[in-house]
Amino acid sequence: MSKHICVIAGEPSGDFLGGKLIAALKALEPDARFSGVGGHHMTAAGVESLFSYQQLAVMGIAEVLPKLPTLLARIRQTINHIKETRPDVVVTIDSPDFSFRVLKAVRKMENPPKLIHYVAPTVWAWREGRAAKIAKFLDGLICLFDFEPPYFEEVGLTSVAVGHPLVEGEALKADGNVFREEYGIINEPIVGVLFGSRRGELKNTAPILRDAAFSLCQKMGGGAHIVAPTLPHLYGEVMDLLRDYPGAIHITTEPEQKWNAFKSMDIALAVSGTVGLELAALQVPHVIAYKTNPVTAAIVRRLIKVRHVHLANIMAGREIVPEFIQGNAKAELISDRAFDLVLNPRQQIAEMGDIAARLGAGQEQTPSKRAADFVLSFLK
Repeated sequence: MSKHICVIAGEPSGDFLGGKLIAALKALEPDARFSGVGGHHMTAAGVESLFSYQQLAVMGIAEVLPKLPTLLARIRQTINHIKETRPDVVVTIDSPDFSFRVLKAVRKMENPPKLIHYVAPTVWAWREGRAAKIAKFLDGLICLFDFEPPYFEEVGLTSVAVGHPLVEGEALKADGNVFREEYGIINEPIVGVLFGSRRGELKNTAPILRDAAFSLCQKMGGGAHIVAPTLPHLYGEVMDLLRDYPGAIHITTEPEQKWNAFKSMDIALAVSGTVGLELAALQVPHVIAYKTNPVTAAIVRRLIKVRHVHLANIMAGREIVPEFIQGNAKAELISDRAFDLVLNPRQQIAEMGDIAARLGAGQEQTPSKRAADFVLSFLK
């Protein structure tokens, strides 16, 4: 009898992971049946979603409260689907607020399916006690990073590290020369500036990065092109930040240009966040910065346990990418360190190569294949 696997994703990144996971599961278990919640990636993989995952993608109290009745209804709908169809295994992907409510309810069923969650909570950064809590209702956990499983295995939860979805998308196929040719940048250096997408980042950190980029370009002797990938709705704000630069500015908002733009950069100055890991995976020399209001910073310092904020530094256990956080987020400090990297990028590039390999780049098995093997191990 064919196995029934229910896959639930509540946001775009989870939908991407779900699509890749389902494709890998089908390759290993061609007769398997699938159901669940997702978006166009999972639909393309052959899953008819119970509802659009976009109904779950809301953040912040102000946004959540008006949609709370819908969110609760979707939680009930998902739980009822699982109770009625009785899959052999349920895989939830990220979106812990939604996923864990579903899983806790399903765990109470008589003879519940195997319950697996994909993308581990960041217990290594804060609230370590969450590991023991999720171990009470999960059978297995799929982690992205190789330093994560011990936190969960310590409390009895079977876990595996599979690698990062970055290595299965288009990122590692990037060609900086394609971007340079399109924009007519032949031999001139490129300074990348990545301001972030949140209003707080644009207000507090972006002006510092802008000033650091202008200073860096002067140190490089002038003639550098500034490349600033951003989102379409932020184009005007990014242009306002950069308009005083006397040289060439290229603001790209096309998703298909993102990776080639990254790879074209000789040096990048970036807001702290996911983009730092993306730059590390592509082995682009870079520094990161972040500044927020003092009250928020004080609260975060009390909660966070890690010494570093860049995931590549956390993985390495030391600083391979310079971090300029809060009081150290000063334009001249950033531009001086970035200029050092312009002059001597080799060591950082080599260390980022090791990080990329640990994320799954160049490995025989893809992250989704490893994840599929782990899921199917619960069905044997």
